[in-house]
Amino acid sequence: MSPRLLPAVAAAFALFATPAAAELSSAEQKMVQTVDAEQQRTVDMLATWVNQNSGSLNSPGVEAVGKMLRSELEPLGFKVDSIDMKAAGRAGHIVARHKGNGRDKRMLLIGHLDTVFEPDSPFQKWELKGDRGIGPGSGDDKGGMAVMIASLRAMKAAGTLKNADITVVLTGDEEDAGDPIEVTRAPLIEAGKWADVALDFEGLARKNEQDMGSTARRSSDSWTVTVTGNTGHSSTVMHPGYGAIYELARIIDTFRRELGEDKLTYNVGLIGGGASAELDAGRIRLNATGKSNIIAATAVARGDLRAISQDQIDRTKARMMTIVAQSLPGTKAQISFDKGGYPPMAPTEGNRAILARLNRINTDMGLPQMGELDPMDRGAGDISFVAKDVDGLVGLGPAGAGSHAPGESVDIPSISRQAKRAAILMSRLSKERR
Repeated sequence: MSPRLLPAVAAAFALFATPAAAELSSAEQKMVQTVDAEQQRTVDMLATWVNQNSGSLNSPGVEAVGKMLRSELEPLGFKVDSIDMKAAGRAGHIVARHKGNGRDKRMLLIGHLDTVFEPDSPFQKWELKGDRGIGPGSGDDKGGMAVMIASLRAMKAAGTLKNADITVVLTGDEEDAGDPIEVTRAPLIEAGKWADVALDFEGLARKNEQDMGSTARRSSDSWTVTVTGNTGHSSTVMHPGYGAIYELARIIDTFRRELGEDKLTYNVGLIGGGASAELDAGRIRLNATGKSNIIAATAVARGDLRAISQDQIDRTKARMMTIVAQSLPGTKAQISFDKGGYPPMAPTEGNRAILARLNRINTDMGLPQMGELDPMDRGAGDISFVAKDVDGLVGLGPAGAGSHAPGESVDIPSISRQAKRAAILMSRLSKERR
């Protein structure tokens, strides 16, 4: 090859080797730089939040975390309101609004202040081990709020926050919703009706070591089956009466055999029966008595139902009621469904379009494409309350492990990766006309 051609060839190879991040605008590159520069600040902020207990029932703790978030949001130009929920037995929510130009897409950002770890839990403090931050709520959802704040700060630094219409709703009882749930979720539902896009900052799902996008969440409902039966000496069982435990066993096993559908699950979490069987006030403990030679007079089971659509919920509940009504001789059963469940978020084309936008950002950043997560792989969440009104995407928070259990952790490097994605996504959405 002629030496004179070498510079041209080198330039050609350099062109093809240019990282995809070159597709980012100057403002987007500024956001990337800001997130990286502030990573230690973000981690320190998260550690402070984690060290403040905010179990759902610890109202002062939840309020304390809410004040910490207020101190981050107000300097960014948000008007922050505290929504009292003491009448529902909970601390309340934070709603923060950033007024934009009024012409472009309105965004709703969703997170939650509370955790499952109450003050009596032995798991209370932040601990850093290599690339893992271990602590209560480190991933769910204080880590998500850390990503949210980091992304908004990056937008502010790059000038893209100025004209963005954003409402942030941080609920104080996502892990244990107050009653009635229609009241506790009213501010979120109102924000969903206002918004054009909803972004949920709960944890990033990963599968086979790949980041995944979540376009759907299943519902969460609870049910109780209560059975009574003719009692007496065990020598008379099945002549003709079967007793309450046999009837409850029939019901549960029929659920197992006959209710199966794609994306549907129905768990039995508590069961018992005998001469007596009583649930406590919270319906999480059951006290039963009985003897082997006495036909069971009563039996109780509690469980949950998770589905991908309201049609699937309605169809399954109707089938459950039919099964319960087919009682064995000498028994009578009834099923009830708790009020205040979480609705489903179906995988709509609108939700998939937001994931497609995020994957364009992944291309521009030189990151792998994110596949669509099977909703069987994650639980219910607050975004489902707005899903019928607005397109949305779940999982803008960081990756982690052990959610809801002692040892819960957050993957530190994923915080900056997610903050960059979120900042660029929100900046691009903020330029799209409504």
